[in-house]
Amino acid sequence: VLGNQDLQDSIKPQKVEFHSLNFNTTLHWQPGWAREARDALYFVQYKVYGQSTWQNKDECWGISSHVCDLTHETSDIQEPYYSRVRAALAGVYSSWSLSCRFTPWRETMIGAPMVTVVHSNKSITVKLQAPRSPYRRKRGSKIPMTNYYDLLYQVFIINNLLDEQHRVLVYEGKDKVIKIEDLRPGVSYCIVAKMYMPVLDHSSAYSSRQCTVL
Repeated sequence: VLGNQDLQDSIKPQKVEFHSLNFNTTLHWQPGWAREARDALYFVQYKVYGQSTWQNKDECWGISSHVCDLTHETSDIQEPYYSRVRAALAGVYSSWSLSCRFTPWRETMIGAPMVTVVHSNKSITVKLQAPRSPYRRKRGSKIPMTNYYDLLYQVFIINNLLDEQHRVLVYEGKDKVIKIEDLRPGVSYCIVAKMYMPVLDHSSAYSSRQCTVL
């Protein structure tokens, strides 16, 4: 039988880290190494860097899950945050496991844009929509990520006759509607796009491909 101190150590959460996409921010951790740790309950706290007191996250207090949504708690996107997690099992509490410092504006991943393709006989019109944050305007619509960063759209064309993997950059800029002209009728083309953030030199993943035959 594990002694209390051993149990405390063996159920302590591991690898506490923030994951964030478009400011949708969750805290993830892994259970301790003891086999019993899979039955542990978890308690999450958070604070802004420099504050002395930790805040309890009520919805993540005594949970069996290994993930906790902190989107609302990290909404001041320029502030650096910390979070910490402890585990409890059979009346024994582990010590706290601390996350690294997390600053949403600097560290959130930008999602891919939405792409819509309309074709005529020799051109493709591409409509682009930036990903949206979880934060809402007063009227209720979600605020696009372009409000928080200087973001560029990068649009690539794939000529399926030539090579499925060969993407050619045909546009970089802020226009939401672009036209690609002088294409060959009867050829299958696919469009993919991503968001690019010059200030941090970050790119999003590619959008799903939208294909059309002229």
